[in-house]
Amino acid sequence: MITLAEGLRLPTNGLDYTILAIYFVVVLGIGFAAKRSVKTSLDFFLSGRSLPAWVTGLAFVAANLGATEILGMAANGAQYGAYTVHWYWIGAIPAMVFLGLVMMPFYYGSKVRSVPEFLLHRFGPSSHLLSSVIFAVSSVLIAGVNLYAMAIVLQALLGWPQWVAIVVAGVFVLAYITIGGLSSAIYNEVLQFFVILAALIPLTIVGLKRVGGWDGLTSSLDSSHGDAFLTAWKGTGIGEANPLGANWLTIVLGLGFVMSFGYWTTNFAEVQRALSAKNLSAAKRTPLIAAFPKIFIPLVVVVPGLIALVMEPTLGKSKDGLQYNDAIPVLMRDLLPNGVLGIAVTGLLAAFMAGMAANVSSFNTVFTNDIWAAYLKKGREDRYYLKTGRVVTAVGVLIGMGTAFIASSFSNIMNYLQTLFSFFNVPLFVVFIIGMFWKRTSAAAGFWGLLSGTLAAMVNYFGLYKQGIIAIPSEQGANFVSSIVAFVVGALVMVLVTLVTKPKPAASLAGLVYGSRSPGMEELPAEGDDAWYRKPALLGWGALILAAVCYIPFSF
Repeated sequence: MITLAEGLRLPTNGLDYTILAIYFVVVLGIGFAAKRSVKTSLDFFLSGRSLPAWVTGLAFVAANLGATEILGMAANGAQYGAYTVHWYWIGAIPAMVFLGLVMMPFYYGSKVRSVPEFLLHRFGPSSHLLSSVIFAVSSVLIAGVNLYAMAIVLQALLGWPQWVAIVVAGVFVLAYITIGGLSSAIYNEVLQFFVILAALIPLTIVGLKRVGGWDGLTSSLDSSHGDAFLTAWKGTGIGEANPLGANWLTIVLGLGFVMSFGYWTTNFAEVQRALSAKNLSAAKRTPLIAAFPKIFIPLVVVVPGLIALVMEPTLGKSKDGLQYNDAIPVLMRDLLPNGVLGIAVTGLLAAFMAGMAANVSSFNTVFTNDIWAAYLKKGREDRYYLKTGRVVTAVGVLIGMGTAFIASSFSNIMNYLQTLFSFFNVPLFVVFIIGMFWKRTSAAAGFWGLLSGTLAAMVNYFGLYKQGIIAIPSEQGANFVSSIVAFVVGALVMVLVTLVTKPKPAASLAGLVYGSRSPGMEELPAEGDDAWYRKPALLGWGALILAAVCYIPFSF
């Protein structure tokens, strides 16, 4: 999955390791500080719904900014060029705005503890159990990717044996989540957000200076890869060839709508941060606040991938040499002095831990509340479920240590993650969006739509694309097509099943479908929340306009 060249060993010294040790001490200190606020299972799983919007907003973006994102998107930048910005400006921002403005009132207003619990109220036990199992499986798969990837990186960069890196990171993530619950994970994610930026910003600035600034970078890439490599849309006409292997239709529908909305609106590792906000206004603003730093992340992730391609022209050219996944480590090795190098390694480690912690905390919530408490051990006292959540956290970390080996056949980690999203998140989005906007949708339709969409994506990928029955130029192009297939099949099945089955009574859908309201949705804004700069609509439209403006320099 990640194979880093031996020549990437970093010249670390005592100063670098001191910085790393200080970071670990601070992480555990935050865990113990958060422990004081954990009295109930709601405190453990959702921080007692008490956190301010700026905290949950930064945690929201940090949970997504794992090292798989950093290494993977830098690899995409080196492999696909400026086409990678689509994952941010069309593949993230619109969906984040939709989550904040449209879906969070339903999630938060219904007072559910998880995304699957919303499906329980809307469709019933069958859809609830199936979605819970899907969430649990996908969470440990993605958590394992972060943990194993970190072990490979630290082995190459620092010389740590894989098992040492796995144990060290796993133990620290396990410790601070078990001790302080979601509050510990979220406050650590806020810290990790700034540590990650402290690592990536110097790397980008020094890298640009080394290659002659932006003009030097673009000149080098134009001569080596052609002028289309630094444009987002050139060559994306239907039937045209481009490095991404996708046309504008699959980019807009597959990535920009189906895959993006499927991920950002149903992925509980993200939504959980918004559900921990102190009120409905803060919950709505959480993904909207996160959208603004997300817009600019390509400057410190994708651009370093481009810089690495200029500094190491052999990147990705042969299986035995440097791979696209080596882009960030190459820059760390060649550009950073000791001290700054320690910050960079700490930032990379922080990114891995943030990504893993987000998925482990969502796993323990879904498994404890939506599987264990709902179907296996009903009606126990709250203290029992609090203890169960801590035990399940340990189990999730242990499972995560083994699951990433499934991804060993993927040379680009983002290909693997996008494959998982097309399998698990897109079918969920189909069920949510149709169930939310069509009152007639029946309980049976929710279950069969979710199941058929998941199976359709897997059949398209493994049965058609991998077997060569359909020709798609790249793994990412195949993921876009799988997402579209999952959405279309799931939607058709839901419509057909709804037409031949009985809908739920309208009285039971209050707060669960568009046009209805629940008592939680009537919540008045807290003092200061009605200020003009905190208006969700203003934040949402501002993010959309800014993302569109960012496309202009990469469109010609």
